[in-house]
Amino acid sequence: MPIQLEIPNLDAQNRMFMTWAPIRVRVRQIDVPDTAQALDLTFRNGGSGGQFWFAFQRSDFGNPEVTLTIPPDGSPVDFWMAGEFQRPSEHYGDATVAVFDGATFLGEIPGMVRVRKDANTLSEVERDRFVAALGLLNGQGTGRFAEFRAMHTSASDPEAHGDSGFPPWHRAYILDLERELQAIDPEVTLPYWRFDQPAPFLFTPEFIGLPDFNQVVRFSVGHPLGAWTTDGQPGIRRGMNFSPDEAPPPIGEQALNDENTTLDLGGPDNVYGLFRQTFEVNPHGFAHVSFSRASFLQSIPTAARDPLFFMLHANVDRLWAKWQWFHLRHDRNDASAFSPGARVGHDLDDSMWPWNGVTSAPRPSTA
Repeated sequence: MPIQLEIPNLDAQNRMFMTWAPIRVRVRQIDVPDTAQALDLTFRNGGSGGQFWFAFQRSDFGNPEVTLTIPPDGSPVDFWMAGEFQRPSEHYGDATVAVFDGATFLGEIPGMVRVRKDANTLSEVERDRFVAALGLLNGQGTGRFAEFRAMHTSASDPEAHGDSGFPPWHRAYILDLERELQAIDPEVTLPYWRFDQPAPFLFTPEFIGLPDFNQVVRFSVGHPLGAWTTDGQPGIRRGMNFSPDEAPPPIGEQALNDENTTLDLGGPDNVYGLFRQTFEVNPHGFAHVSFSRASFLQSIPTAARDPLFFMLHANVDRLWAKWQWFHLRHDRNDASAFSPGARVGHDLDDSMWPWNGVTSAPRPSTA
């Protein structure tokens, strides 16, 4: 029985990658004779790793299977599917969609529930794939990572910091980098460093490295980041003001805001402008300055020279996403969901440098 299944966002090899976000899937009969009849097809979870859910309407929840009546005239039938929350994959193919006609098994479609994970909880295989892709992207200073390094400098500071565009600019930035990593290895996602908790598995020579007495990061023998190079200079400077098995300490007498405190930012009405003003300083800024003054992470012009920067900002983006979700701050017509910027690039309808290609003042002279 010829069945056509239309799944959006397949990659160049027609592989299926899902996140928590529901997508619309379409199924129809094709090339059927006039005597064909309707089919009752069931789509359900297969595989032993990542899990999907299915629903007739878009929602945040669904069921482990769905049964659809597919008419014989070629008319499409739509349903929704997504990765099941907290059931992500570890590798491609450990999640599948099994298709049945009644009790008859017709086949299955391999896929992956690909989401960002807490770096401290990655398996060794997930860790090694990520650092391998990151090392290739850097290419000892000759790879495409140089473009990402050039995007976060003193010249770009006004584009990315100190105003309303801080969270969305960095969201686009790390997503852009993540897509480049996935072009190298489609099973990779950008893990986040949850900096309000200890991360002993992250701060190891096998993962993001440990500094020596000179605050130069050292890696295990043969590590993909061992030849990390930026600005024509090899190595990473990162002095830690906390133990690898501890969370960053307070700055002065003020503690780094934990997740619950961060989600309560924005005043009693959960206003974006108030949220952003505190959020950019604490926890974001506090996480940056929890390292020594000689560290790349301490300063905007050098922060992106340290690959840990992108994991720090993956957590910043995660916290903003949770704040948006909890307080329903996605509607552009809701004045509490955004705030006017004081500079071009920070208002709601402004395009963002460097993706807009604009190089005239006041934007930086390159893009």
